[in-house]
Amino acid sequence: MSDLRTTVLHWISDDPDPRTRNELSLLMATHNWDELDDRFAGRLQFGTAGLRGALGGGPNRMNRATVTRAAAGLAAYVNAHGGGRVVVGFDARHDSDMFAIDTVEVMRGAGLDAFLLPRPVPTPVLAYAILRLGCVAGVMVTASHNPAADNGYKVYLGDGSQIVPPADAEISAHMDAVGRLTDVPRAPGWTVVGDDLVDAYIAALVGQSLTTAREVSVAYTPLHGVGRDVLLPAFRRAGFALPTVVSEQGAPDPDFPTLPFPNPEEPGAMDLAVALGATSDIVIANDPDADRCCVAVGSRVLTGDEIGALLADHVLRNTHGSDRLVVTTIVSSTLLRRMAAAHGVHYAETLTGFKWIVRANPPGTRFVFGYEEALGYCIGAVRGPGVVRDKDGISAALAVAELAADLKAQGRTLLDRLDELAHDHGLHATAQWSVRVSELDEITAAMTALRSAAPSALGGHAVGRTVDLLSDATGLPPTDGVTFWLGGADNPYGRVVVRPSGTEPKLKAYLEVVVPVTSTVAAARAQAEPALAAIKASLREITGLA
Repeated sequence: MSDLRTTVLHWISDDPDPRTRNELSLLMATHNWDELDDRFAGRLQFGTAGLRGALGGGPNRMNRATVTRAAAGLAAYVNAHGGGRVVVGFDARHDSDMFAIDTVEVMRGAGLDAFLLPRPVPTPVLAYAILRLGCVAGVMVTASHNPAADNGYKVYLGDGSQIVPPADAEISAHMDAVGRLTDVPRAPGWTVVGDDLVDAYIAALVGQSLTTAREVSVAYTPLHGVGRDVLLPAFRRAGFALPTVVSEQGAPDPDFPTLPFPNPEEPGAMDLAVALGATSDIVIANDPDADRCCVAVGSRVLTGDEIGALLADHVLRNTHGSDRLVVTTIVSSTLLRRMAAAHGVHYAETLTGFKWIVRANPPGTRFVFGYEEALGYCIGAVRGPGVVRDKDGISAALAVAELAADLKAQGRTLLDRLDELAHDHGLHATAQWSVRVSELDEITAAMTALRSAAPSALGGHAVGRTVDLLSDATGLPPTDGVTFWLGGADNPYGRVVVRPSGTEPKLKAYLEVVVPVTSTVAAARAQAEPALAAIKASLREITGLA
């Protein structure tokens, strides 16, 4: 207890924010040692999407002290690699603007040129700004689709993509080497970027258009985030009628008052948009930082894999060249592999996260499309160089509207095209099973159980092959996950991937079964749904998690 008290007092003496200093002092005064022990159990580490955690005082929380140390570590890394420009963006979450100012002050204190985006903007605008401004690094202050109590810190390199090893370890080492935060130099003199950068981003997206059809009605929600004020001008410039916006969720609000979790994947998150779009051709949602895109047709909310297949199909049918490359992740549907083979183009799989997807570039290939099932999409070099080397919910929304308009002109819908893809390649039915836990040890125990006693069957289907992604030779960097292939090796019936979430305290399982369409898609779907439900039941029993 005395050691913890000393540690907390030392932190308070160096904390630049009076709010979190007072918060920690109150926790000490009320003897809330369990809470303090959690806050000082370690410091936030770079995960799948950078630093991310709950707001509050202490090294295991997002706060001005954590941000100052991260900024100082990044500045030291940049200077160690020759220096250059750094651009910083921020969303509308609590304290995002303050964290952004802390970052540019520290960059200037380290002698670096620093640029600050003009207002809260979508994450893909920051990724675009890195390339547009010729920066060597970028920072986006956002927690994406996490709950309102969280914030985060995404770090990008000069190629416009998020950091991967060894850069993350090098930056962390520089962070560890930072002494007292009161000694970290700060300076004014950063440049606030004009709105012309946002205009250039929109123009670049419109320049990627693949077809000319524009007659489509759209209902839209930014889920209280920053997407609306970029998406609407993008639609106008592209020649679409403006989407109808869910009024309750249109303006940025860091408390997300209509949503327990501002994630379009969560049950109920799309309800207001679907109700508004009852008579629209399509419904589109962005997550709060607008790097993800969700789509509904009528009352049916499409899965990330379905949207990925539709966009891949749109890109492949409207581009040319045997050098084309499409990329997805090890937890996304295997349908894209079959589509790539049918089109005679290159295909690659990566670990989860767009920092890996956009770096998949075998020699002689041209990245034209990448996606991950968590509603992330990137349209690459389809009309000249790609615009953003990260997932982009604004460009995805434009592409979905364009595809829906194309199909509408032919008297068809997105659902019709999905059925056609199922007839061509088999119904690839996917689902997720995830469990939010209160203690991370529960996830560790579940993963240990899956490795030590791998199931011989899931949902009544034999497990033909088990791949431990942490140790098996997959050709990818080791990651904490296990893949179970169901059925025969030459013609697998399905696949299950289990892994801890990289951004939330969740255990996630990604399920897929492949059913040939011998009569109707509805019949194949009726066969797939109970199969997926049975697999979920098996996972609940094996892991002991509800």
